[in-house]
Amino acid sequence: MMSGSNGPDRTFQQTTASGQALVNQVGRDQYNEYTDNSTTVWGAGSGPAPQALVALPAAVGLVGRDTPAGELLDVLDPSGPGTGVVVVTGLAGIGKSALVLHAAHQARARGWFFGGALFVHLRGYDRAGPVGGDQALQALLRALGIRDEDLPPTTGEQQGLYRSELARRAQDGPVLIVADDASSTAQLLPLIPAQPEHRLLATSRDALTGPGFPARLVGLSQLGTGAAADLITDVLVRARPDDPRPRQESQALREVAARCGGLPLALTIAAAQLTADPGLPIADLSAGLADARTRLETLRHQDRDGRSLGVQASFELSYRRLDDQPARLFRLLSLNPGPDASTDTAAVLADEPVRTTRQDLAALARAGLIGEQPVGSNRWRMHDLTRLYADELCRRHEDGTHRQQALERLLDYYRATTDAADDHLRALPGQSVPDRFPDRTAALAWLDAERLNLTAALPLAAATGHPHTALSLAICLSVYLHQRRYFHDALTAGHHALTAARELGARQHEGVVLSNLGLALREVRRFEEAIEAHTKAVVIFRKLNDRHREGGALNNLGLALQEARRFEKAIEAHTKAVVIFRKLNDRHHESMALNNLGLALRGARRFEEAIEAHTKAVVIFRKLNDRHQEGTALNNLGLALRGARQFEKAIEAHTKAIAISRKLNDRHHESTALNNLGSALQEVRRFEEAIEAHTKAIAIFRKLNDRHREGTALNNLGLALRGARRFEEAIEAHTKAIAIFRKLNDRHHESMALNNLGNAQGEMRQSRGLRALWRRFTRRR
Repeated sequence: MMSGSNGPDRTFQQTTASGQALVNQVGRDQYNEYTDNSTTVWGAGSGPAPQALVALPAAVGLVGRDTPAGELLDVLDPSGPGTGVVVVTGLAGIGKSALVLHAAHQARARGWFFGGALFVHLRGYDRAGPVGGDQALQALLRALGIRDEDLPPTTGEQQGLYRSELARRAQDGPVLIVADDASSTAQLLPLIPAQPEHRLLATSRDALTGPGFPARLVGLSQLGTGAAADLITDVLVRARPDDPRPRQESQALREVAARCGGLPLALTIAAAQLTADPGLPIADLSAGLADARTRLETLRHQDRDGRSLGVQASFELSYRRLDDQPARLFRLLSLNPGPDASTDTAAVLADEPVRTTRQDLAALARAGLIGEQPVGSNRWRMHDLTRLYADELCRRHEDGTHRQQALERLLDYYRATTDAADDHLRALPGQSVPDRFPDRTAALAWLDAERLNLTAALPLAAATGHPHTALSLAICLSVYLHQRRYFHDALTAGHHALTAARELGARQHEGVVLSNLGLALREVRRFEEAIEAHTKAVVIFRKLNDRHREGGALNNLGLALQEARRFEKAIEAHTKAVVIFRKLNDRHHESMALNNLGLALRGARRFEEAIEAHTKAVVIFRKLNDRHQEGTALNNLGLALRGARQFEKAIEAHTKAIAISRKLNDRHHESTALNNLGSALQEVRRFEEAIEAHTKAIAIFRKLNDRHREGTALNNLGLALRGARRFEEAIEAHTKAIAIFRKLNDRHHESMALNNLGNAQGEMRQSRGLRALWRRFTRRR
């Protein structure tokens, strides 16, 4: 910094800013003149009154912001319909200032603001207090060439002079005013230009709205992992173009980017640490950020002058402006284990009415600490680093009893609501269900929205001394996770629940959990483990004389045995289940066991018996008005009919199954029936129809991420294409099927696909040979 005197009435101070730092001070007795490398502060007096035609700080490199930058330029275009006031909002450290300066310089480069580009830093969240709207107005008037002695005495008169000066500047072209770091509309209202061609571009952590403030809000979110890694790389390469670390440690770089949560402030601090120590491996920094408990402390940077910059300090500036009730809610939100929270969940945590909680959540969103995603969804999300900050505050300010009570309210809410939703999923047609949800669709929608919270709440309950809740939650989730095919979630839930059941000595619940675990193990093709789980469940229920659950476990055991191709053992298990349910007069479960018995009989190539079993199941499901299970039984009946070479009847059964699945919007069973229909159509040489059915099935399986069934459908598609003599396409389909089965380590189906591939290649060669022979024969004639 330099200071000096150019005469009795002219004193000056000059400081050179380095890097991205630029300190702009505005006040009653000062104005700022900006140049590329310095900030000059002139005292009051008879000195010159320069006009700051371009007073923008230098822009920094912008990475991963093409979309919001384009949006900003669209609204800044003076010839366009954009509003005169634009506010870029977002979390502290999200990169608002960098984006705004980039857009402002781009707008100048396009020749849009020949009237000038002015900049004022409003310090809206500074501990020393924000710059007032009147102070900012005076600073801009000075930058427009108004001497101190010519400033009108009142703010209203100064606003009139400001509008007049902007109108005069408009003769040369529109003017852009950039106001950085506003915290209230009061700071910006005096700065709004009157003429439509001028633009006021501001940044704020708060979503600034209010009467008489016609602003366009542009929200800014965190960077994706790829763009975040690019930002770090950009900083390192700018400092040292030959820095090998980004190239050599690309995976570690992505880990650092992910652990910074894509927050530009955190990313630039991480990059600064790597720049300051060129020998520091990126993997070491990644390891330092791995522990969430110390991550915020790690993301602090101190420059050579001893000034400290940290993510935590940046968040604190927003947090300390909150009223007591939103601040308490912010702290308690960190107890929610999932990625977002509904308004209802937040109300449970705060132990407040939903309407009051919504108002507090909106206050947190205006402060940029959380966001409603998507807007109007009543679901609120906070950045990963913000969550760590909130958790630290919660531990510091909420005593152990209050935290424990809030956590218990949360876990009990998740358990009870999941139980109510599960009642709808388990209910038979016409069965009365408690009215917490109006219908099955609403129950499923809630479970879909809360799935990640619920699966995260389960281990949290187990770890915090709530085994009853963990066990109940896992059991209530089992049907949903199976129907939606979240089998890996089901496995995790099952293992936690099994530990809880054994800890509590709850033998009956242990058997239920083992049954659910076996179902998930079967779906991920771990058949021997599934057989073991179901066998243990059968033993437990038999010892407890729980005949109904014993029948269910036997039925599930039969399914696992079928997958292991032990069909006679499977027939035995299903037959025992049928007998048990028939004795208990449980028609619904009897028909389910009959349906599965038919599958096992078909596997053993006892097709007529299989047809009889499936037909009985269809009749019972139809009488019970269980359309879902009726469709499943019809599909299985079609398979048995095909095995008995009754192809037209098989096609009819599969077609009915498809119609039922579509009506119920059951995409999985629809695709299964489509695949089976295609195979039946092949048997009667309707190959083009078969190709269409298999292709539709493949598309659905792919969307459902059911890789094994996708492979099966691809293999069947190859057979249909062979039948239509489209050999090259058939080879492609079989090759894709082989790749899938190989990846899944399914040697049985891989060998089948390999055999089909060989046949397709052989038939193609034979076909080409016959064509060549025919051409030679016709030429001789």
